[in-house]
Amino acid sequence: MAEINVKEINLADIPQQQLKDLLDFPCAFTFKVVGKNRPDLMDDVVVTTQKYAKGDYKPREHISSKGTYNSISIDIIAENIEQVETLYTELAKIEGVRMVL
Repeated sequence: MAEINVKEINLADIPQQQLKDLLDFPCAFTFKVVGKNRPDLMDDVVVTTQKYAKGDYKPREHISSKGTYNSISIDIIAENIEQVETLYTELAKIEGVRMVL
């Protein structure tokens, strides 16, 4: 099986204009939210996402091997850079969230 290299982009490391140049809006955009494993984490991610990007979402979750953490990936159609930045900020405010990628 071939190994796939995925490069993660940290918004804080990229000047806003450069990020705008990388994305052609509207576009598909995936947020990955990592937090403490708790029953309502996925629901909280969906509710927060729907506040800023209306839609029906089918998030994917992966619980760590020890059951301590949960990562939730959710795909949106981003309309503009401000929407992406707002969602990064708001998703990070959810109880128990450790990082948003």
